[in-house]
Amino acid sequence: MPEDAQRVDSEIGEKLAGKYLTFHLGDESYGLGILKVQQIIHMQDITAVPKTPDFIAGVINLRGKVIPVVELRRKFDMETIAYTDDTVIIVVQVEREEDTLIMGVIVDGVREVLEVSSDHIEKTPAFGTAVDTAFILGVAKLQEKVVMLLDIDKVLSSKEIETVSNITE
Repeated sequence: MPEDAQRVDSEIGEKLAGKYLTFHLGDESYGLGILKVQQIIHMQDITAVPKTPDFIAGVINLRGKVIPVVELRRKFDMETIAYTDDTVIIVVQVEREEDTLIMGVIVDGVREVLEVSSDHIEKTPAFGTAVDTAFILGVAKLQEKVVMLLDIDKVLSSKEIETVSNITE
């Protein structure tokens, strides 16, 4: 690896090192910075909201507060599958320009909280201009697996966040 590429990976690794909640969608593993995660809840009844994008599953009542729930498989253009006993909603904090949005994301299952050191993190590989990877912070190489480290603040576009936010206002 060229020296410049090693330096860049080292800088990214140092910036992103820390604890991540790992979850999966199918065979793919993802990580969310643990400080973005408020809680993990089992699937519950979700109330659909008419005329919303298909990746918005609806809203739930979380201890008296109505929060929007996003179907991450649909957002990532993955095949939808039936929920299982492992399917959960991860409640996360999404930073907006002026405040914080609390929302749920449906995932196939959670795995564990991992401490990822800087030497196991690389920058996001280039997939060309046709693939948007702005929501991927980097890639963690852990034993035999690769974990995509997500920037939950960028999984949804500004317009999508506004749409999700308006559901509960």
